[in-house]
Amino acid sequence: MAQTMSIVMLLSLIAFAPLAFSQKTGSLSPKFYDRSCPKAVEIVKSVVANAVAKETRMAASLLRLHFHDCFVKGCDASILLDSTGTLISEKRSNPNRNSARGFEVIEQIKSALEKECPQTVSCADIMALAARDSTVLTGGPSWEVPLGRRDARDASLSGSNNNIPAPNNTFQTILTKFKLKGLNVVDLVALSGSHTIGNSRCTSFRQRLYNQSGNGQPDYALDQSYAAQLKPRCPRSGGDQNLFVLDFVTPLKFDNNYFKNLLASKGLLNSDQVLVTKSEASLELVKKYANDNKAFFEQFAKSMIRMGNITPLTGSKGEIRKICRKMNK
Repeated sequence: MAQTMSIVMLLSLIAFAPLAFSQKTGSLSPKFYDRSCPKAVEIVKSVVANAVAKETRMAASLLRLHFHDCFVKGCDASILLDSTGTLISEKRSNPNRNSARGFEVIEQIKSALEKECPQTVSCADIMALAARDSTVLTGGPSWEVPLGRRDARDASLSGSNNNIPAPNNTFQTILTKFKLKGLNVVDLVALSGSHTIGNSRCTSFRQRLYNQSGNGQPDYALDQSYAAQLKPRCPRSGGDQNLFVLDFVTPLKFDNNYFKNLLASKGLLNSDQVLVTKSEASLELVKKYANDNKAFFEQFAKSMIRMGNITPLTGSKGEIRKICRKMNK
């Protein structure tokens, strides 16, 4: 009982950290474009709404783009840059190749904003707003997005390969990657909840079905009836790009069923399931969010603000790109 109480007290203390951090957004402010481009937020919302109406999966893709951008060199839109003679695109990295998508939607938003207020709204801010709007459109929480980021003039293929948490990473490796960005275990569990929507490829979880520990055996932490449903479309070889929903209960709705699935040993990715098998602290948080959707939504919003504030370029740093996929001349 004493051990349980100490864990609960620890989590309650940690949970206050995101709230304090969310207020310290440097020179970022939700009102950043109120004078220079007052219609900016509505324009982003409109284009995202149209894109998600055409393809519901796009919501998860836009949310993921923001995550994969922020974890490399900070939230600076470096993930959007195409390769040039002197730059290797982050789109070629293992986490992004044949996986990251939604770039055309970001460009549509940018094009609309350039017509309204030329070279004013950064691509980095567009991604932060699109992530929020995608969450709301699928039934998730809303939050005021701090704005004022500028766009990078470089990219980091190695950073993309090494800094973004991978589906087969251990719990400790994932937590370390979060801590290196100033995030904690509460942020890790809450942001993992974004897997309540979206899809994953067979190649990202195949080892759990057939060879989790290199001994030819499936993952003991994976419900066997669930595994049997996955195997026909994710065989030992072939079908690498076949898509599977991350939350099989309500795959198109942003809710807390993701956490309920984890408690039932039905998390799709290894990086999902380790939240309940490898850490008492994260297990307690999973239980909390599985039982309290409101608590999950509140923390997700706070953690998204924290993630969006990872080393942004502000002031005279960076630039405001005219086209998001390439630097200004």
